[in-house]
Amino acid sequence: MYGPSNTGISPDGAADLIRAGGVVIFPTETFFGMGGRALDADATARVYRIKRRSNMHPLPLVAADESQLELVCRIPDELLPLLRAFWPGPLTAVLPARLRVPEILSCGTGMVAVRITAHPVCRGLALAADEPLTASSANISGKPPVTQAKDLDPELIRGVDGVLDGPPAPGGGEPSTLIEPQGSDPRRIRIIRPGAISAQALGAAGFIVLEDGQAGQPGQAAGRPGRES
Repeated sequence: MYGPSNTGISPDGAADLIRAGGVVIFPTETFFGMGGRALDADATARVYRIKRRSNMHPLPLVAADESQLELVCRIPDELLPLLRAFWPGPLTAVLPARLRVPEILSCGTGMVAVRITAHPVCRGLALAADEPLTASSANISGKPPVTQAKDLDPELIRGVDGVLDGPPAPGGGEPSTLIEPQGSDPRRIRIIRPGAISAQALGAAGFIVLEDGQAGQPGQAAGRPGRES
């Protein structure tokens, strides 16, 4: 054990907590994440409080598959084949939210940041919840994310309902690349946050990557989903 009694829970235990509206820490491809059911406004509010994260910064979401994404966002038909080149994997896209998405999740932007996870534990939790999960990095806002459960902040552990430390361990490195379609052609994107997938790789897959001077400005960067850790 490396913390209080809520650490070292099983995957089934973590799934039960999430289904019941709880907030759990779990491994992702890159770092430990924390979250709960995406459509549970109370669970989302708890993530903000536990992380001490500004509610002006919408939380990113992870899904098990494309059918789960349909619950929370609208994906343009022209965009989906390009996203499939990197999904499951570390590419997060800012897309229009469905009306059922709680306002606290989009912070009033009408947008959500989503990706399909490649991590088997994270994917299993989303499947068990039968909907996407919020998946912000498991750290107090402003502090670095971690790849080992023993390095989790004790304050964070006390605030959540459980810590699932299952293999494979997060790989660290770059976070997911965060992109946002620009204008009427969804292939035209701006990279909001550089990460594991390069602009060159996105261009090779068929995206049209715009420079900052070319991109539209649909909102302030601070209010875009998924930007803050």
